[in-house]
Amino acid sequence: MKPDRIIVVGAGLAGCEAAYRIAEAGHPVTLYEMKPVRYSPAHHSENFAELVCSNSLKAERLGSAAGLLKAEMLRLGSITVDAALKTKVPAGGALAVDRDAFSALVTERINAHPNITVVREEVTRIPEADAVVIAAGPLASDALSGAIREITGGFLSFFDAAAPIVTAESVDMQSAFVMSRYERGGDDYINCPMNKEEYERFYEALVSAERAQLHTFEKKKNIYEGCMPIEVMAERGADTIRFGPMKPVGLRDPRTGHRPWAVLQLRKENAAGTMYNLVGFQTNLKFGEQKRVFSMIPALREAEFVRYGVMHRNSFIDSPRLLNRNQSLIENETIFFAGQITGVEGYMESAASGILAGINAVRYLEKKEPLLLPQETMLGALNLYITDRTVRSFQPMGASFGILPPLGKKIRDKKLRYEALAARSMAYYDAEVSL
Repeated sequence: MKPDRIIVVGAGLAGCEAAYRIAEAGHPVTLYEMKPVRYSPAHHSENFAELVCSNSLKAERLGSAAGLLKAEMLRLGSITVDAALKTKVPAGGALAVDRDAFSALVTERINAHPNITVVREEVTRIPEADAVVIAAGPLASDALSGAIREITGGFLSFFDAAAPIVTAESVDMQSAFVMSRYERGGDDYINCPMNKEEYERFYEALVSAERAQLHTFEKKKNIYEGCMPIEVMAERGADTIRFGPMKPVGLRDPRTGHRPWAVLQLRKENAAGTMYNLVGFQTNLKFGEQKRVFSMIPALREAEFVRYGVMHRNSFIDSPRLLNRNQSLIENETIFFAGQITGVEGYMESAASGILAGINAVRYLEKKEPLLLPQETMLGALNLYITDRTVRSFQPMGASFGILPPLGKKIRDKKLRYEALAARSMAYYDAEVSL
């Protein structure tokens, strides 16, 4: 039997973007997804593009690195950014979504596309096809991980953690107040303040709480900074989290008129506002310890936990040594990689790499030059980073203005400088990009 012409493995954000771009280019594509036959330790829903950590896709404004990336993705026909805008929930300046509605919408659009055939089964080896996009994610099954390891020479690894979710009605609003930091974006966050004495008791309980067992967890060099468990961060010093996820800067408790000593912010998890995420509280504490310690925060003393925080291992390939600029393997140009497994960090970064992989898989089959975005664009800069042979200590990278080349002129005001960098990037899309 003749193999499928194009196969995409994995229906996460990257896989959905890749399959959609291929299908929109007029090519039939088969999308393999192992759920619900098998689930990774972090996945629970049968739907595609499941968000397993935060429901925030970071800043929305164009003058931010995350906002610029999403604007670029829309220019390239992103299905996930479009779905996010249709399922957004209030979150100040961030683009946060109702995670169930978001993944349901992406799933619906993928299933409805006439050029996409969805196969719900586990892929245990690299499929044979004219082009294959591996978007299995950092939590690929053991069998598929083994197959990827064979063609890449092994994985690098880091740890990722998710924050707990509580019900809105269980938050004690007599001990909390609603406000966005610096009063930006309206009343999108519930703030749970603590005075100095309350914070010190909470801190001591946090650093001494019992953690879930992970065989290699003690190797702290493998804990990725972008999802640092709150208890690990706290070990760095009593004030570390008070100047991090619990910083009170930009907030004033209306009951006292003063800035609190420390603040936990809660962000909406769904459009109905019935569930809230503990912002920045990714954790590896045992479930009972999470209930005990986090309930020491006055506003959460009676909190009902819908989901406790979890921690799991993520893996990624040594992309600078393995991938061409078009995200195909140097040793086998029919195989493309996309998503977090390539070493991009973040939901939208993963989805964006899926767009590029899908576009370039089509261009490879059509014997066209690949789409290689310049470093002046956010997506181009991320793509260059993961394929840069000079990068020796390769670690995941998210969208940041620091990876873009500087402007030809010096702009001291950071806000104006970022806006100028964003304008330069979008000018390229206005003038050059043709799919």
